[in-house]
Amino acid sequence: MLLIPAIDIKDGQCVRLRQGRMDDVTVFSDDPVAVADRWVKTGAKRLHLVDLDGAVQGRPVSREIVSRICAAHPDVPVQIGGGIRDEETVQDYLDAGARYVIIGTKAVNTPHFINDLCMEFPGHIIVGLDARNGKVAIDGWSKLSHHDVIDVARRLEDDGVEAIIYTDIGRDGMMDGVNVDATVELARSVRVPVIASGGVHCLDDIRALCAVTDEGVIGAVIGRALYEGSLDLAAAQRLVVGLGG
Repeated sequence: MLLIPAIDIKDGQCVRLRQGRMDDVTVFSDDPVAVADRWVKTGAKRLHLVDLDGAVQGRPVSREIVSRICAAHPDVPVQIGGGIRDEETVQDYLDAGARYVIIGTKAVNTPHFINDLCMEFPGHIIVGLDARNGKVAIDGWSKLSHHDVIDVARRLEDDGVEAIIYTDIGRDGMMDGVNVDATVELARSVRVPVIASGGVHCLDDIRALCAVTDEGVIGAVIGRALYEGSLDLAAAQRLVVGLGG
């Protein structure tokens, strides 16, 4: 079970949103690189970075910060999302040291795009599927599509994605507990690994996720809980090791 701290970057700061709303922002640090250092020193084996400004503008905005984090921790895989709309941006982030790039809305709206990326960058493409009540949300969660999340996931599996990050947008940033049932349902429907996201709040959530690793849930992206202190990363890592995860 990979515990993956999230570092959301907006205006050069480390922030967290509630349910993806850009008007509900909490700033936790003005130095995302120092935040990355903190999580790596605490034992993080992977980092989840999101360029929130890039997601809005449709182009990389925080590339320099991402590059600095990757350079500081070359042995820690970094997955980066936000504003990735073309092959050139994927290549640029990989050149900057990222291990994986995360594609969101365009994976749903332009299906051939993912197929092309997986052929050109095998092993480096992750897709983020954000859903509410089983339907995929797009455009920064502002729209609920008619696409069923499991149907989309199966297509992405055929395309050759490395993993799927599944976010229950009703729980993201709310610390109401991770939606284990929906995450497991998705993981059972595909062979590619699934990473849980949204709502992770405490050690009980980590314990529940460790119990379903055999179903294909390989990790969890953790955000607000780490920054507000309801979940201690070192304690969570110890729990995972103790449970054999």
